[in-house]
Amino acid sequence: MSGPAWISDASPIPDPLGRGQRAVDFLRLLKHPKSRLPGKAFQLDPPFERIVRAIYGPTDAHGARLVRVVYLQVGKGSRKTSLAAALALLHTYGPERLPRGANYVAAADKGQARVAFEEALGIVEAIPQLAGASRPVDSKNRLIHPKSGSFFEALSSDGRNAHARTPMFILVDELWAHRKADLWQALRTGATKAPGSLLIVATTAGRGNESPDYPIYEYAKKVQAGEIIDPSFLPIIFEADPADAWDSEETWSKVLPGLPYGYPDLPSMRQYAREAKERPADRAAFEQFYLGRRQENSLSPFVDMAVFDEGKATIDVEALAGRECWIAGDMSSTTDLSAVLACFPDGDDFIVLCWAFVPADNLQARADRDGVPYPRWAKEGWIIPTPGGVIDYRLIESHIRNLCEKYEAREIAFDPAYATPVLAPLTDDGYPTLTMRQGWVTQSPALNIVERAVIGRNLKWNSPVLRWCVENVAIHTDSAGNRVMHKGKSRDRIDLAVTLWMALVRASAGDSNVSIYSTDERPDGLLTI
Repeated sequence: MSGPAWISDASPIPDPLGRGQRAVDFLRLLKHPKSRLPGKAFQLDPPFERIVRAIYGPTDAHGARLVRVVYLQVGKGSRKTSLAAALALLHTYGPERLPRGANYVAAADKGQARVAFEEALGIVEAIPQLAGASRPVDSKNRLIHPKSGSFFEALSSDGRNAHARTPMFILVDELWAHRKADLWQALRTGATKAPGSLLIVATTAGRGNESPDYPIYEYAKKVQAGEIIDPSFLPIIFEADPADAWDSEETWSKVLPGLPYGYPDLPSMRQYAREAKERPADRAAFEQFYLGRRQENSLSPFVDMAVFDEGKATIDVEALAGRECWIAGDMSSTTDLSAVLACFPDGDDFIVLCWAFVPADNLQARADRDGVPYPRWAKEGWIIPTPGGVIDYRLIESHIRNLCEKYEAREIAFDPAYATPVLAPLTDDGYPTLTMRQGWVTQSPALNIVERAVIGRNLKWNSPVLRWCVENVAIHTDSAGNRVMHKGKSRDRIDLAVTLWMALVRASAGDSNVSIYSTDERPDGLLTI
């Protein structure tokens, strides 16, 4: 198993005062409304029983619980929320209860906090003795044990009023997904005020190195590897080895301790893996959420470059003369890459030609900065250096005019940012210009169209600069599943990838052979989408 050896090696776990055993005994008395075990018994399988024993059993020289902080990283579907609720109840109603003890589960958002509360409430209501000893406060996601004054509360990561809290038990759920670190920081510092407090981070793997979980993840890795000796910190990291095949069920069994006991659902994982083989964003999510592989990029890749590369073709540029096309432009501020791309429908396929513009001065220095061969690309004609140290917008404008003379340009779309020096004179001269905003509403459906063209092997291209830009793309997905392009790293350039989706989506919409520019629907002046 690609996790701590002690999880599965049956080695003894110290428990001199029997606190580990009493914690296990309490959890085994619980019931869960969704349990398939006889009597709806709470399912505490051997790997998770050993985790509970490792948290509560070991003691220091004074007889106090040794472990103060736990970092548990385990895959999606491993029932972390159920374990979180059970442990919170152990501290609210069970043998770890303290008078007026404040016990919290801290979730990434209000919805997940509500899930944690309802999980705990469901367990309590399934046991008449606990239900009779409880006072739920539904509006506050709180369960109170009136006799002792101890309570459990599910919080979300807005951080409001968190600095006033002095918690005894904290379980932080999916710390990497917390948009702000306020609540985490408040609870983390609050725990230091209370002797004997326990902090547990239970999470799937995170992304990047800027999320709130990254420092504690790095620390946990070093403790688990023996680089740092800290008996009060218990790292439990299930993470596939780099050499393990991501789509191998043998790999899955190494990192998902609940898999032999029916969770997560194996048929669903198999289906997800089949789909992820051609969708790199899904593959990245699969590796992150199931295999525990932290993603280097804080976002998700767009397309599988091996599939994209199948579209590389020798294009007869002269044969395209006179053909209708859709042009897109993405202008830089002054010194970065500017891009122009023309998309030609060709039956079910789309042929793209592209041109990248960079200032000619210090071209090698720019190549060293961006890690790509700008001088060679310039020599081969893939980029066009503009004279001086800043972008020459007039040269780009002239280039677009030349394209319109050579091809039948149905539309010329621009990202409005920095576009005015090129856009305004073209619009004034009657060229079919329009602007396309770069937000969620515009990009998300467009990316679906590009993705289908790539996966269907319908996109034909020949520029190494385009390939580089597409490879640099990272996808940001919101809670509703909408997607937008971002740069994977600050130095990356994605300009031609942006023009690709702009031109392709307009070509797809306009491939009915009826142009909006040749009908009464086309208003005078600049069209904005």
